[in-house]
Amino acid sequence: MEAEDAGKNKNGEPEKIETEEAVIEKGPVGKFIGFLLENSLILIFGAIVALTWANFDNESYKNLLHMVLLENPWIGELHDGHRIITLHYFINDICMAFFFAIAGKEVWEATLPGGPLNSPKTAATPLIATFGGMAGPALVYIAGAAVLGRFDELANGWAIPCATDIAFSYLVARIVFGKGHPAIPFLLLLAIADDALGLLILAVFYPQGEMQPVWMLLPVAAMLMSVGFRKMKLLSFWWYILIAGPVSWIGFAMSGLHPALGLLTIIPFIPNAGTDLGIFAEGEKVLSDELNKFEHWWKNPVELILGAFGLLNAGVILSSMGDTTGLVLGGLLLGKPLGIFLCGLVAVKVFRLDLPNGMNLRDLVVVGFAAGIGFTVALFVSTVAFPSGEIQDAAKMGALASFAAAVLTVVAARLLKVQKVVSD
Repeated sequence: MEAEDAGKNKNGEPEKIETEEAVIEKGPVGKFIGFLLENSLILIFGAIVALTWANFDNESYKNLLHMVLLENPWIGELHDGHRIITLHYFINDICMAFFFAIAGKEVWEATLPGGPLNSPKTAATPLIATFGGMAGPALVYIAGAAVLGRFDELANGWAIPCATDIAFSYLVARIVFGKGHPAIPFLLLLAIADDALGLLILAVFYPQGEMQPVWMLLPVAAMLMSVGFRKMKLLSFWWYILIAGPVSWIGFAMSGLHPALGLLTIIPFIPNAGTDLGIFAEGEKVLSDELNKFEHWWKNPVELILGAFGLLNAGVILSSMGDTTGLVLGGLLLGKPLGIFLCGLVAVKVFRLDLPNGMNLRDLVVVGFAAGIGFTVALFVSTVAFPSGEIQDAAKMGALASFAAAVLTVVAARLLKVQKVVSD
């Protein structure tokens, strides 16, 4: 297709561009900012500020969350019979759409030729492990809620520990395994498949109001618009984001589905090179097809959005720990590594599938612990699974405390004598 040739040079090879990150990192200050952005540390900073603020002056912190930006008759939070857009709604329901769009971009590219989801043989073992990495936490959470006698009250949070924070899991895995270890792409594929299922779970199990399916005709219209843009050879991603994107987002918001998923329907239609270099491959940073241009442009703004997300969602009172905290932590720190290992073991021993060359079952155990960092998406699901209150705060504490998985990953790697690979 003509659109798939966008971003290729006269020899048919992908053009390269000087990335925003390269420009940023030219000076000492730029390098520091680049380090913060590259490692999602702004998100952690936002979460730390939120925790500190909420515990020292909770009233002013809540006033920040509920700051009214706009009153309107049809979109936003329902308050006293009319709709308002608060700062919290603006970040969680509007701005986070770009975070999920970038995650969706990685899922879509993974299905293209050369991508890890394009070949069933390549993808089979990590996909089976992904199933375990979601079923294990959900079962631990639900079983725990039943044992506590609070099943009806807490069961709706079963999806919270299913999440894997790609950025932080990847960072910890890089420290433990080294950049060149085959466990790294295995973890990334597992995490991106986890994201894909997580997006489906959000859409199906966590509607934001009374379902009105007729509004989903708008995302369909947005997809048809996007097809039209491609036929008209309107290649710039801005056509898709600024015109088709809002149409799709409104459809999600009005239908009762979470509006943060609103850009996912147009991602597959943004012109791309038609191939994939690999999940979060370094080479993607210099590709100039429109789908990668979209990611290049939005990557750093999304990191700032995530910082705001952490600021507006991680502010819980430290004494808020409760049963939900333990259930979320149990799902992430126990259910996820156990589910990943057992399903990976079934894939290897029962279905006779292979782990990547250079990766063994001990590495799989460590991957399971690294995937137990739920943080960003777990925080997000906490806000949609429970209304604001003690249960939601306790669930958020579990999501925040899942950074303990980083320590468990390092300990497991030491005990199992995992060999670090430093070459590419």
